[in-house]
Amino acid sequence: MPRHGRRAAAGGGSVRLYRRAVLLFSALFVCIGVALLVVTSAQGGGLVGFVLGGLFIALGVARITLERKRGT
Repeated sequence: MPRHGRRAAAGGGSVRLYRRAVLLFSALFVCIGVALLVVTSAQGGGLVGFVLGGLFIALGVARITLERKRGT
């Protein structure tokens, strides 16, 4: 095959960009979750705010964990 192996080397930059974007959005989800928890507790609490905040944090941490395991 005349082009065998060239595409994999050229696509390395896009995979790196994808991984960075995943980590960025995962960190953003964690920040949103923390903000939800802070605002909810500052306004006297509410079940929905605490649950959503916890779910956002769990989503972000889980995605970061999965991406780090996949990269090794």
